[in-house]
Amino acid sequence: DDPGAAIVVTEPGTPEGYARVLAARDRLLAAGLHVAAPCPHDGRCPIEPGRDWCHFSARVARSSLHRQVKGGALPYEDEKFSYVAATRATPERVPTRILRRPQIRKGQVLLELCEPDESLRRATVTKRQGPLYRAARDIDWGDAWPPAEDAAAVDAGGGTDG
Repeated sequence: DDPGAAIVVTEPGTPEGYARVLAARDRLLAAGLHVAAPCPHDGRCPIEPGRDWCHFSARVARSSLHRQVKGGALPYEDEKFSYVAATRATPERVPTRILRRPQIRKGQVLLELCEPDESLRRATVTKRQGPLYRAARDIDWGDAWPPAEDAAAVDAGGGTDG
C-alpha cells in the first residue's frame, strides 16, 4: 500500500502489444488507479488502434552470445516497447509526452506530442526560440515536453507552434 508504488505493464512495441497495453490501461483505470506514464492524462488514448500505436525505444546492450545468435555486429539493440504505468495516488503530470523520435531539420525541430486534453499535436520549435530550440534538439523520444527548466519559457509565450 505504498502511495508511491506503481504497476507497470510492458509489451513489445507492436500494434498487438499496444492493444494489450490499452486493454490493461482500461482495467487499471476501472480499478481506480491513475495513469502515471506515458500518458499525461487519465482520459481516452488519442491514438487510434489500427492506424498507429504508441511505442517507445530503449537501447539494450547485447552480450557476445546474443550477437552471435542474432548474427549482429553491434554491441547494442534498439528494442521497441509499449507500456503503461499506473498509481493509486494522482501522479504529478508531465505537460506533454514526445511520441516519436524528434525530427531535426535546419533551424527547426518537429515534435509529435500527446497532450493532457487527450489530443495529439505536431509542434515546430524554431531556432528563434533559443533555449527551447536547444532543448528540443537534445530531447529524446518518450521524454516530457517541455523540459522542466524550459516550461516557464513556454508559459511566458515562447511556446511551440502547433
